[in-house]
Amino acid sequence: MKKVIERIQLPWKLLVLSMLVVITFSYAMFQGGFVSWFLFFSFSPFVLLSLAVSFYPLKDIEVKRVLTKTDYHAGEPLKVQIQLNRKVRFPLLYLVVEDLLPVRLSFAHQVKKSKIILIPGFKKEFSFEYELENLPRGEHLFHEVRLKTGDLLGLIEKEQKMTTPNQIIVYPAYTEMLYRPFENHYEQGMTASRERVQRDTSIAIGVREYQPGDRFSWINWKASAKRNDIMTKEFEQRQSHDVLVIMDCNQDNRFEFVVSFTASIVRAILRKGAQVGLISYGVDRTSFPIRGGEAQQHQIFYHLAKIEDTSKLPLDRALELESFLTQQNASILLVTAQLTKPLLEKVSFLSKRKGTIVIFLMKEAKGSLSSNELSLKSMASTRGIRVVLVHEGQFANAFSEVSRG
Repeated sequence: MKKVIERIQLPWKLLVLSMLVVITFSYAMFQGGFVSWFLFFSFSPFVLLSLAVSFYPLKDIEVKRVLTKTDYHAGEPLKVQIQLNRKVRFPLLYLVVEDLLPVRLSFAHQVKKSKIILIPGFKKEFSFEYELENLPRGEHLFHEVRLKTGDLLGLIEKEQKMTTPNQIIVYPAYTEMLYRPFENHYEQGMTASRERVQRDTSIAIGVREYQPGDRFSWINWKASAKRNDIMTKEFEQRQSHDVLVIMDCNQDNRFEFVVSFTASIVRAILRKGAQVGLISYGVDRTSFPIRGGEAQQHQIFYHLAKIEDTSKLPLDRALELESFLTQQNASILLVTAQLTKPLLEKVSFLSKRKGTIVIFLMKEAKGSLSSNELSLKSMASTRGIRVVLVHEGQFANAFSEVSRG
């Protein structure tokens, strides 16, 4: 029905316009005199412009969306420029331009609006910019820009959606933090080493960015000259400092904290020179094998940019399906917003293995443990399981808390 109305709308408005012309002409013919003819000739330009607008093709306008970059981190601003170019200098009185934002971006605060009214006149090229603040994490696809114009009488209105595909990826926000590799002490409990992961400096396996603590002799001058940044040699590890991060993707209002903290510890581990892997449980189980390097960070961050809290399986049930964990020698870090008794029982079973296990429990900035969580944390302590409370905005202190345990 809507399509039928849209089809008959323009012919009907043209018919109304024609009737107005006939009425004013008939009035001038029968009434005569200066006033009646002046009214007719004064009305004629508006009629001609309205007719011209009705036949002017908005498809003649080329629309281009210009982005400063395509990779962002959550919380960054986004600046977009919409450029319009047309072939004919047709006198447009106004043009409403609106960039149709992806659903999740439509809720972001707009410093400069994505919808504007332009006065093109006879100009062939014109543009405008808009800006969004605090980009949400995710992969955002831009599809269309809507154009709308009309005449002064308000009888003729034309609208056209122009397809202009663009895509941006917003990686999770992360906090710079110092990762301290875990060491096991059979009687004293678990501590964290402040030293950088020890490596066999006789075998270089690659290059990476310079990090505090690197020796001067490790600098790769050839790679540094190419990248215009200080690069150091990457060596084989003398002993294993592998870390496996397991991320809980059950629905929770603190899920963004879980994602951001996971990104922070993955980055910190890799910058320390250790290797890291990731397992997450969304709609499907996703696993990244334990590896090191920038490529590993990029792959994990891309996954974290798109992940949602859509898991239907509690974390303890998901861990039951991971039979390989009992043979895994890597340190295991569980990041979750929900501490439950079944989860502690499953972690207690896994703690009999050689590697260490730490549970990071996410809370709001001023959030505190409930009475049930306090009792569960005490239970975990008696079983030798470390539960670390991590507050929003205090991620950098997470490994300090572990070392105190």
